[in-house]
Amino acid sequence: MTRTASLGRIEVSPRVVASIVGHAASECYGVVGMAARGLRDGIAELLNRESAHRGVQVQVLPDGIVIELYIIAEYGTRISEVAHNLMSGVRYHVEKTLGLPVLAVNVNVQGIHTERDGARH
Repeated sequence: MTRTASLGRIEVSPRVVASIVGHAASECYGVVGMAARGLRDGIAELLNRESAHRGVQVQVLPDGIVIELYIIAEYGTRISEVAHNLMSGVRYHVEKTLGLPVLAVNVNVQGIHTERDGARH
């Protein structure tokens, strides 16, 4: 993603955008963490904070950014509310930080985390 300013050019890599998104997502209620894109053997892999960007896919278009999130949600939370809060929070953080419009934030719930045994389903 490149922007031209009066003093020169500003370039932000999609990985940086994904890191901003991953950080914003981790602060949302009901989100245990980011999941690796694509399930292996039907099991969601919870990513650590340093690799949270792997749970984000960013598409930069001429008129804005489209974001795909892959998350693991907390068991017992209302997933529709978690997704809505996540969409709003991520959109706010990205637009505030980068000054670019977010066209869409799509949330893909890859698993559910239960406190009882720490398992993901």
